[in-house]
Amino acid sequence: MQRAKQKKLILLSIGIYTPIALFTSNAKASSFGAEIFCTMRDGGNDHESSWDAAYSYIKKQKGGLFKVSPKNAAAQITETVIREREKFKYCVEYLDNLHPNRKLIRDLKKEEERKEKEAKDKEIKMKRLEKELEETSEELSEDTFERYSY
Repeated sequence: MQRAKQKKLILLSIGIYTPIALFTSNAKASSFGAEIFCTMRDGGNDHESSWDAAYSYIKKQKGGLFKVSPKNAAAQITETVIREREKFKYCVEYLDNLHPNRKLIRDLKKEEERKEKEAKDKEIKMKRLEKELEETSEELSEDTFERYSY
């Protein structure tokens, strides 16, 4: 009986502390990730190198079975900068680079799909024309032409 109570108590404590530990490590990772990104940007580094450093740190700190996606990491950095506005007030101007213009990306994707469709249609038309040409040449080769027959 005593042993069953101890097991329940152990499982209960693990169940309570595990989510807290996971959440706090994630919060610390995103906070320090934001600090890395903002410090590097403020130091004159370009967006790509600052983003790569911050994202790799957040990804490494997360651990576990699932990794942090780039969109999620960008959202975490943005959240941290907004939440701790006084600490990161110099960094607000760099946040737009974390979230590229989604409309532009959508438009580029539509344009690419349109070009692919046009290329596919053109290929189908070419195959049809080649087939018609082949059929016509077969018909012509079967007929004999006399020079003066009308």
